[in-house]
Amino acid sequence: MLSTEQNDRLSRVGPGTPMGEVLRRYWHPISTVAMMNDKWTKKVRLLGEDMILYKDRSGTFGMMEPHCAHRRMNMIYGIPETNGLRCPYHGWLYDETGQCTEQPYEETEDPDARFKEKIQMKAYPIRELGGMLMAYMGPMPAPELPMWDLYYMDAPRDIGYAVVPSNWLQIMENSLDPVHLEWLHMYWRNYVVAQMGQPERQKAIKKHELIGFDAFEYGIIKRRIVEGGTKDDEEWATGHPVLFPYYLKSGSVSSPVFQIRVPIDDTNTGYWWYRLYTEESGVPQTPQKPEEIPFYYTPVPELDFEGTPQWEVLDNNSGQDIVAWITQGAIADRERENLGRSDVGIILYRKQLEDAIRIVEDGGDPMNVSRTPQGPIALEVESNKLGVAGGSLAAKDAGDRQGNTTKYSPILKQLDAAAKK
Repeated sequence: MLSTEQNDRLSRVGPGTPMGEVLRRYWHPISTVAMMNDKWTKKVRLLGEDMILYKDRSGTFGMMEPHCAHRRMNMIYGIPETNGLRCPYHGWLYDETGQCTEQPYEETEDPDARFKEKIQMKAYPIRELGGMLMAYMGPMPAPELPMWDLYYMDAPRDIGYAVVPSNWLQIMENSLDPVHLEWLHMYWRNYVVAQMGQPERQKAIKKHELIGFDAFEYGIIKRRIVEGGTKDDEEWATGHPVLFPYYLKSGSVSSPVFQIRVPIDDTNTGYWWYRLYTEESGVPQTPQKPEEIPFYYTPVPELDFEGTPQWEVLDNNSGQDIVAWITQGAIADRERENLGRSDVGIILYRKQLEDAIRIVEDGGDPMNVSRTPQGPIALEVESNKLGVAGGSLAAKDAGDRQGNTTKYSPILKQLDAAAKK
């Protein structure tokens, strides 16, 4: 258990909070390039701060505070120019650094006026990476962009997103909890599909016999042995990498995925599913430009007014996980928890968070903040979890593709449609 003070220290992310200061040392996914194809501006909330993401007519992305420094009109209505975003109220223009570069009437009266040089909006740098738009909100100079392998691999991909109404920490702690897979994603899933009138979709359950966790250079590796396995199995040697502070690499070798949990504020999390499809998956290996990567929203389970579960969005891992997180409360009450043997990974992760807080308070860089360029970092992925192997997704029935958000994948839906022709 944690005291209320300890819980707040690890879970709250606003400006000036211990964990908020740690998280401001990282680049955060806030949008995809494709999400900006049909718009110039977009509201963004990140680490408790409201911002406006924009694209100017030269293709440069920027992110600034929402209200113009002149008369405070909201810049969501800003006009994109060749270099920057112009406030429609009086025409003040700002570049991607937040610097005011034009004040039309002031310059009409006094062509040599330098007042604009004194006007600086709060702004944060934006970079594109693998079709994602990444924002950095910390002290300058900014670190290197993340070098995680999937961002740099040459394979088709699609990107899913949901706003989960819960704190980011209880979502991340789920990644350090292997045992929930056999219960939430197997035992309870069997109950869910029975409630849907589809008992034929029920599957055999393999229980965990041993779990293990190792700190490594980039975070934590979680390992498992299930019924019928031995500690010599290759699966015990690989496991899932949990990348500090909020990535999980999962899926299979044919369809690896990053699950990315970006804190919007203390009680909401932007959840990204960044999935690739290798040649083994059966997906045609068609090149994609960043603006061509398919994007989709993932449903967030809710209860209707009678309290009846939405079974149709609970028959897959993403729905099952989300309903577990949101029913823990907006911020889980860790003062009332009772941790057991299956929770050693959660304890290890909390220790890494505390270590990162102390490093930042001492003026250092926490884990995975890099100041020197390096090549992509290759990360293994568990390839045969509980007997479910990878292989061609094209050959699988859509109803069996329940891992993470494969149920909603635009690329896999195209495969299904092609197979029916």
